[in-house]
Amino acid sequence: MHDPLTIRRLYGRRQGHPLRAQQAALVDETLPRLAVPTEGALDATTLFGRDMPLAVEIGFGKGEHMGWQAANAPGTGFIGCEPFLDGMVGALMQVRDRALDNVRVHLGDALEVLERLPDGSLDRAWLLHPDPWPKARHAKRRFMNPGPIGLLAQKMKPGAEFRFGTDHPVYVRWAMMVLAGLPQFEWQIEGPKDFLVRPDDWPETRYEAKARAKGHEVWYFRYRRTDIPA
Repeated sequence: MHDPLTIRRLYGRRQGHPLRAQQAALVDETLPRLAVPTEGALDATTLFGRDMPLAVEIGFGKGEHMGWQAANAPGTGFIGCEPFLDGMVGALMQVRDRALDNVRVHLGDALEVLERLPDGSLDRAWLLHPDPWPKARHAKRRFMNPGPIGLLAQKMKPGAEFRFGTDHPVYVRWAMMVLAGLPQFEWQIEGPKDFLVRPDDWPETRYEAKARAKGHEVWYFRYRRTDIPA
């Protein structure tokens, strides 16, 4: 078992620019309705009122990817975790504009949610363009470390898919090293196209668009959860 309290804590600012009135109203009125409960065990019935497949996005940015996925898989419950209030506002706008009823959100560390889910309960998971913390002395701050990723593996079903994307070469090397050391994940690859070309069901986020505008290459990774216990 992995103890989330010993493997990561949040770093950086929690809020950027002051919210506009409409954004503040979303936070005041919509966030309490969609927020993951702060205490107790979690499952599909607790979160969505019925049994259904579950998926989690760790750090959803402005929520574009999660909104697209939730709109295209209405029978799946999506749990989005994001520590920054600006990003949370973006996700709430996605829920409003797409009229989604299969999204729940957590303003804070994803580990606070993962540790309360049943083992083997997740069908899909995403970690897209996380903060790379490129300096060696900051490597322990990355979500992509054996502790957090091992916990994620513990919560995923055998056969479930974990997707990871980044434009940062240091993070790519680090992530591949971490995942190669975990037999719970098997890289789904047949050739370069599988990690150089974004799949059709992987919509572009604003962070990816910014990276490409800077001339950065972007890498896409798909891993299958094996049946080896975490």
